[in-house]
Amino acid sequence: MRGLGATGAVVALPPALTACSAGPESTNETGGGGTGKDRTLTAVIGYGNDGSWDPTQTASAFAMAANNHIYEGLLDTDPITRAPYPALATAVPRDPSATTWRFTLRSGATFHDGRPVTADDVVFVFDRILDPGTQTLAKGFFASWLDSVRKTGPRTVELTLRFPFPDGLARLTLAKVMPRHVFSRPGAWDDAVKGLAVGSGPYRQTAHHPKSNTTFEAFAAYNGPRRPAFRKMNWLTIVDAASRVAKISGTGAGAQIADNIPYANIPRLEQGGLKVAGGAGMNNLFLMFNTRHKPFDDVRVRQALHYAIDTEKMVQVALKGHGKPASSFLDEANPCHRRARTVYDHDPARARALLEAAGVTDLKVEILAVNVSWIVDCLPTIKSSWDAIGVRTTLAPQETTAVFTKLDQRQDYQVVAAASNPNQFGLDADLIMHYNYGPGNLWMQYTRWAGHPVARQLFKDMDRATREPDPARKKAIIQDYLDVVAEQAVLYPVVHNELMTAWDPRRLSGIRAQPYPGINLLQAKWV
Repeated sequence: MRGLGATGAVVALPPALTACSAGPESTNETGGGGTGKDRTLTAVIGYGNDGSWDPTQTASAFAMAANNHIYEGLLDTDPITRAPYPALATAVPRDPSATTWRFTLRSGATFHDGRPVTADDVVFVFDRILDPGTQTLAKGFFASWLDSVRKTGPRTVELTLRFPFPDGLARLTLAKVMPRHVFSRPGAWDDAVKGLAVGSGPYRQTAHHPKSNTTFEAFAAYNGPRRPAFRKMNWLTIVDAASRVAKISGTGAGAQIADNIPYANIPRLEQGGLKVAGGAGMNNLFLMFNTRHKPFDDVRVRQALHYAIDTEKMVQVALKGHGKPASSFLDEANPCHRRARTVYDHDPARARALLEAAGVTDLKVEILAVNVSWIVDCLPTIKSSWDAIGVRTTLAPQETTAVFTKLDQRQDYQVVAAASNPNQFGLDADLIMHYNYGPGNLWMQYTRWAGHPVARQLFKDMDRATREPDPARKKAIIQDYLDVVAEQAVLYPVVHNELMTAWDPRRLSGIRAQPYPGINLLQAKWV
């Protein structure tokens, strides 16, 4: 989440791409540019495009979805099943349990500036991810199991693992191969944060306007497995729910697809001929406590505030039935899910008793919250639930970038309410938990909890699960430490919900609704 601060300028592209840096024909282009199969696809994304675009750093829903169209990993994964397939590499290793994986790069693969993709580019990216002196989000997905990556030829590389780790194959999509000649320049990583994107994927970025839109066009020289079906794409960032729905609906619809559809709008969109489908997964509203801010250092206070929330009301009123109260950190569809020993069913009496046992009276809480539309819909239930047990609650929703800028600056806070979906990175429980918990993890820096004795033991148990070769034993260790995470409630989901995507089936085919933010158009096409 680091580097989420917004910028106000169009990102400068490298010399080979400067002809495309002037911006799109219109930031409100509706698809009228071109006719037939040459018309522009316009998409609406319900998240900001002003977060970090650096593939080694970003957790931005917009940037991650866009980067999947711009960049390639050695392997990439199906957006729904997350099964790995060859992307820049020519094949998936035959033995996932081997401790050495060898890859050959696709012949003729080139970056968007015309330069060939080489083994040096692959090593360049992995060196950054594994560099102990460089803090990246991707490091948490690789450093524990991947020892080194070396060049064995102009188009061949070898990955050496610390121990057998079959789940690592799917994670290779998180190491997007970036051109060394572009991103080794002084200041280039800062440019990547701001929106500079140069990859080898089927679409090249043509302009980037933070808080407005990002445009793409088909990369003519692309020779990989996911050929571009759209000549041009214009992705609009519209966080406001009403404006987002208006853009895709009615006779004046200006877009063909939109994600993050409000539940209340589903019937009207379907009546208008749109297809609306959902994906259930790890998407959740979570509460995160500052454990250095009393009384939230007391586990009883954190538990009390969770027990107080009427989650069934939240599901019915705010989510219109498209969700479930959390019964574990993991959603119920995850293969490692087991109902936790501590489940926060609505229990106001227990909440009051826990506050009394902790010696807490006259508690006043300000909830620092992101302004994602469905989160905003859920906040009144939290406030009314906490008010009902005598906790005077103030809601302070703000832009996501503003919330995380405050956290990055280590400003004081009490409680954060935000949306999270580790399924953006993958499905395996080990990845999900290391994204949220770990001694050097950014989320643990936000909570100020990593030094707690319970946390230190948790991190040891997590590492033990990572190294465990037996799948059944690994699963048992994960489920046991998930009970600890539930009991401590430092960063913990309140509800898991379904994400809705709407599109015009009269114009688009091949769309599959994702259970995580964003869209994937690599197998879509015009009707």
